[in-house]
Amino acid sequence: MAKNISYNNLDKHLFEQLFHEHFVPLCNFANSFVYDLDEAKEIVQEVFTNLWLKKEEITTEKSIKSYLYTSVRNRCLNFIRDNKKFRSQLLDLDTAGFDMAYDSDPSGISELEDKVEKAINSLPDKCAEVFKLSRFEEMKYKEIGDKLNISVKTVEAQISKALKHLREELKDYITILILFILKMF
Repeated sequence: MAKNISYNNLDKHLFEQLFHEHFVPLCNFANSFVYDLDEAKEIVQEVFTNLWLKKEEITTEKSIKSYLYTSVRNRCLNFIRDNKKFRSQLLDLDTAGFDMAYDSDPSGISELEDKVEKAINSLPDKCAEVFKLSRFEEMKYKEIGDKLNISVKTVEAQISKALKHLREELKDYITILILFILKMF
C-alpha cells in the first residue's frame, strides 16, 4: 500500500491507513534502539505527526515506508545521543568531592571509594591523567588539550576510554552508587 502513495496526496484516510499498518512495527523497530517501549511509541508518534504536518514540504523519492523507518531510526539515534549525557553522569561522579561518612553503610561506601580509586589508577597513565584533569580539576577538554599538548579529539577519546573502563570495573557496584546518589539528593 505505502509504495504508491505520494507525500503531497496523503489525505486523512490514507494517513490513518498508513498509521495502522506501520505503527506497531515501527514501535518495535524503535524499541530495538532505545529499549523503552513508551519512549519508542513517543518517537514513532512524533514521526507520524511530522509526516502529516510537513507532507507538502517533504521532497524525496523514497517510499513512505522507507521514509518512516529512516525517520524513526534517526530520531532514535538523536534520543540516544541526547540522553547519553544523563546516563554517563552516573559514572562521571567525582568521588573526591563526596563526604564518605555515609550513615547507613560507611564500609560499603568506603569500599566503593577504594574500587573507584583502584579503577582510575589501573587506567593507562595518559588516560588517567586526562580523566583526572577533567573530573577532579574540572578542566574543559580544550584546556586539557592545551595543557597536555594533545588535540581535543584525543582528550575525548581518552575520556571515553576511561569511562568504558570504569563502567566495566564498577559494574558490580552500580546499585550502591545509584542508591548513594539518590540518598544524597
